[in-house]
Amino acid sequence: MERLMHLGIIGYGNITETLLGLLEAEPVEALTVLVRPGREARARSALAASAAAPFVTVVDTPDALADARPDIVAECAGQGAVADLVPPLLDAGLPVIVASVGALADDALAARLNAAAHAGGTRIILPAGAVGGVDLLAALAPAGGLSVSYRGTKPPAAWKGTAAEAFLDLSALTEPAVFFRGNAREAAQTYRKNANVAATLALAGPGFAATSVELVADPAARANIHHYVVTSALGRFAVEIENAPSPGNAKTSVATVYSILREINRMRRAVVI
Repeated sequence: MERLMHLGIIGYGNITETLLGLLEAEPVEALTVLVRPGREARARSALAASAAAPFVTVVDTPDALADARPDIVAECAGQGAVADLVPPLLDAGLPVIVASVGALADDALAARLNAAAHAGGTRIILPAGAVGGVDLLAALAPAGGLSVSYRGTKPPAAWKGTAAEAFLDLSALTEPAVFFRGNAREAAQTYRKNANVAATLALAGPGFAATSVELVADPAARANIHHYVVTSALGRFAVEIENAPSPGNAKTSVATVYSILREINRMRRAVVI
């Protein structure tokens, strides 16, 4: 049996639209969506026909979202929104699913979020996103001796509009090309819409500096491919996942949206896994 839920969402873009489509199969009781000032009318019009919830409200300030008192909030708007909008919601006592995990590569912001969550007596929830095996990685971390190496491969179109264009002619590639080697902090802060997986692995495992990252543009790739290897004092494992890109946004795997939905369902169901 599911509990009734009032869901808050930050942002109304590709991720939110996909999430709302998934929620139509199992609607929430009420929905409050926070959008940028000036975008309320567009969001209200788009949400008017949504079957994701029978009661839908659109607001344009974090205070208004906090005042609505949703049971949980899903951030679906990027790293800038994490910095600007999430702290006051945590401070108000609302649990927040942070989809833009790469934002926590900024130590000062991570500390501010942590302080706000403690002040509000609530939690920051980091979904697994586009990658699997995070539960095992986090379980092994306390044993020590942990190292993680991650390789992210996407079609050239997924890297357009990023720093990759300074190293590669993406439209002319005929074979796979590595354009970044570094740690998870550098990857998450340089490729803010493409490297959330690297940040998730770092936070679950050995930290940002100790997680090595390689990013690849491959013209033959028809999916977003995540491959990583973990070694620890307790053993070794490797994971490779091929995810379909989200419709309308090649930078994001559609599995990321399902991961957010999973966290929502974990809160409203009596039995979770």
